[in-house]
Amino acid sequence: MTRTPLTRMKIKLLATVTALAISAVACQSKPKETMETSKQKPTEPTTKVVKSEAEWKAQLSPEQFRVARQAGTERPNGDVYKQFKKQGKGTYYCVGCNAELFSSNEKFDSRCGWPSFYDPSKAKNVVTKKDFSGGMVRTEVLCAKCDAHLGHVFTGEGFNTPTDKRYCINGIVLKFVPDASDKKETQK
Repeated sequence: MTRTPLTRMKIKLLATVTALAISAVACQSKPKETMETSKQKPTEPTTKVVKSEAEWKAQLSPEQFRVARQAGTERPNGDVYKQFKKQGKGTYYCVGCNAELFSSNEKFDSRCGWPSFYDPSKAKNVVTKKDFSGGMVRTEVLCAKCDAHLGHVFTGEGFNTPTDKRYCINGIVLKFVPDASDKKETQK
């Protein structure tokens, strides 16, 4: 059977429309990833937190697992970042183990597309190590209690902060607890 050019064009058009419709449905069904928020301060770990890969997968969302346990990076300027920019006073904890990591006191807008802090709020809960991935040398930031990948720290960028450091952190691995006195967060 010989198809005319018009028939071939109709088939291509139908295939394109079908692919677009499937893509649209797939995008709509993808759950929005947001930073966890809690009204209560979590119980912080006192010792190292060690779990199997299966236990981490059961506790964390797929995106949290990819970032925290596989050293992934969330998309810049995404929903988590928009949420972070609107948050008022409060404290940020590790989504994996509840260790206190950062607070709004050290938060600043670096316009990089990820949550930024100039220093941890509880330094003993944050460790760094050299990261040679991606064809460059960076300093990786990890939770000291559960080894979750948090992001990277950069120095000497000229930000007007007390430390001249930018802790560029994946918001999906943070849990935000607003200060009880901050009406902006507690009225939500």
